Order: sequence, then C-alpha cells, then structure tokens
Amino acid sequence: MSLNRYRLRHLAKARHKGAMRAYRLLEQPDRLIGLILLGNNFVNIAASVITTIITQRYFGDQGLALAAGLLTLVILIFAEVTPKTLAALHPERIAFPAAFVLDFLLRIFYYPLVWPISIITNGILKLMRVSVDQNPTQTLSSEELRTVVTEAGVMISGRHQKMLTSILDLEKVTIDDIMVPRNEIIGIDLDLDWDENIRQLTSTQHTRLPVYRSDTNNIVGIFHLRRALRLMANQEFTKEKFMTIIREPYFVPLGTPLNTQLLNFQTQKRRTGVVVDEYGDIQGLVTLEDILEEIVGEFTTDPSQQVRDIHPQKDGTYLIDGSATIREINKSLHWALPTDGPRTLSGLIVEFLEAMPDQGISLRIANHTIEIIQTKNNMVKIARLSKPGKDLPVEE
Repeated sequence: MSLNRYRLRHLAKARHKGAMRAYRLLEQPDRLIGLILLGNNFVNIAASVITTIITQRYFGDQGLALAAGLLTLVILIFAEVTPKTLAALHPERIAFPAAFVLDFLLRIFYYPLVWPISIITNGILKLMRVSVDQNPTQTLSSEELRTVVTEAGVMISGRHQKMLTSILDLEKVTIDDIMVPRNEIIGIDLDLDWDENIRQLTSTQHTRLPVYRSDTNNIVGIFHLRRALRLMANQEFTKEKFMTIIREPYFVPLGTPLNTQLLNFQTQKRRTGVVVDEYGDIQGLVTLEDILEEIVGEFTTDPSQQVRDIHPQKDGTYLIDGSATIREINKSLHWALPTDGPRTLSGLIVEFLEAMPDQGISLRIANHTIEIIQTKNNMVKIARLSKPGKDLPVEE
C-alpha cells in the first residue's frame, strides 16, 4: 500500500516481474487486504492461544497476565511496528518479493476463505451506501501534479521543473497578461510616406509587423519581413507589391487562456494574433514566441529590452515605468504584487487610489512603498518602489 502507484505502473509496463505482480494485486485491494488481514489475525490469535496454553501449563493462572503483556510487547515490536516501518521506508524492496508469496497464497485461499470474506464486507459497505469500486481511477489534479514535479528533487533538473510548472500555469494566465498593448504596437502605417515605411522596415528588429491605416485600431494585415527580401533585391518593393504579400490578420478574443491560444496557433498555422475585446476594438498583439517564453523563459527578446521598464537605484529602490506589467515586475524582482486586478503598475495604483494620482504622492500596496514620480496622459508614467517591508529613503 505504500508503493508509489505511478512508479509501479511504469515498472509494470517495463515488464518488471515483481512490479507486475504487485500491480495486479493492487488492482483488487479488497482481495489483497482480506488475504493479509486473514493471515495476520490467524497468526496473532494462534500466538495468543499457544502462549495461553504454555503459560497455564507451567505457571498456572497467575502467569496469564504476565504472558498477555509480554506477548503484546513482542507482537508490537517484532510483528507490527518494526516490519511495517521497514516496509514503509523501503516499499519496493519488501513489496516485490512479498508479491510472489501473496500471489501464491491468494491462488490457494481465495475461494475457500478470501472470497466469502470479500463478499460479506462488500455487502456491508453497500448497505452503508459506500460505493465499492474494484478498479478506482487514480488521477492527479494540476496542483497535485505540480507538487509531484517540485518534489522530484534531483530526478528532474531545476530548469526542467520550472518549465513543467510553467506549462501547468498556462491555463491560469491569459493573453491579456503577455500581449503587447495597443499603444506599444510597432507597425506599418499605410497612410505615411512610403519611403519612411521602407526606412522603418530596414531598421526594425521584428520579423512580423502589423499593417494598419492611420491608427492601430484599423489593422488590415500582418507582414512578414522575409517576404519582402526578394522584392527589395529586385528593386520592386512598391506599395502596390507590398499590399499583395501581406496576410490577413488573425483575431484573438481578449481573455483567452494561454494553453488554449497555443493550440489555436497550432491549428490555424499562425504565429501572430491581434487581440480584440468584446466590442471588436483592438487591445494588443500576441505572438507564439510570447507564449513559448512563458514556458522556457526569455530567448528571443533583446536582453537590452528586458529591463527597459525597471531601473534599480543605488539606494535600493526601483524606478519602474507605469506601463510595466505586474507579472513582469514580480517575475524579474521576485516580488508578490497583486495580480488579480489591473495588469499594469499604473492601473494598480489608480485602482488603489480610485483617482488619478498627482506627482509626489506616496502610498503602500502589498508591503511596498510607492512614490509617484511622473504622470502623463491620465496614467502613471514613472513610479519609485521600495523592496518589500522597506520604506523609501528620505532625501536630505
């Protein structure tokens, strides 16, 4: 009963004889328990009867109390606590050889003894309205699976543990948390001068860019830079040619879980999605790389861009851009700012104050002291945050 059922199943599939027998016995636990308890009770009762006969013959009735106490001590130490503790500490070492003996005994005693006992006990359980499932399905919830992964120790490397737990977290995170917000989208504006767009294409660090007219809320397609290389090489890269190689946009509803969107990207054969709300207004841009980075960590982002929103100061505080997401701040600094509300630092501050803050205001959220350094366009532009439990240093 102390065997790891998942390891046991793995060994049984690998054709380990002891594991196969143990797995077969555990598939019908009522038979196994009935056999073990039958033998256990028979031995204990037989030992007490033999002890009583021997004691009465040599010591009379006066020795019965001493014999009962001595027998109880012997059985507890040598037949219960010691062997069962050993078996619990080393279940495979004990269970696999024992499975041969138990399987043999079960074949002999099943019908004459074990089967009637199982019928009676199962009948009593049914009268008590307890469901008797001969083959209970053992499944793990995501939280239980997370515990198995994190407690695997050296069997799974720390990096792989982090990747596996990140996969489990995909269903808890939505595209709202990782998307590039609409005000930060870099794309091609068809209403601008074409030469200016060409200069932007030759200097951009992105391989896929949205194409829009005058405003990012009017995205008309997604452009892959690789498609323009041949046209540029042949001096044929005109606005008319450009319009023929863009691909229609792929829209993604706001609030889609990352695990769902990962499958959608695979099904649709797409790598970039335009995020829209329930009214059809564009809210941001999400890419396949963004989702993969949630699993394996940053691997495509320019390192110089990773910390552009967080600037550590000499006094131990941090100047953080108001548009920085709470998840990125927590991930980068190992903090625990609340993530169940607004997704950006500016939104978190505004929600807490229930008003637009003025420059110089200080507040405390989740054990962090926050000072508003700069506001712009009805949002917090820059804020200074202390470490958890620390106050902001007073300027002399």
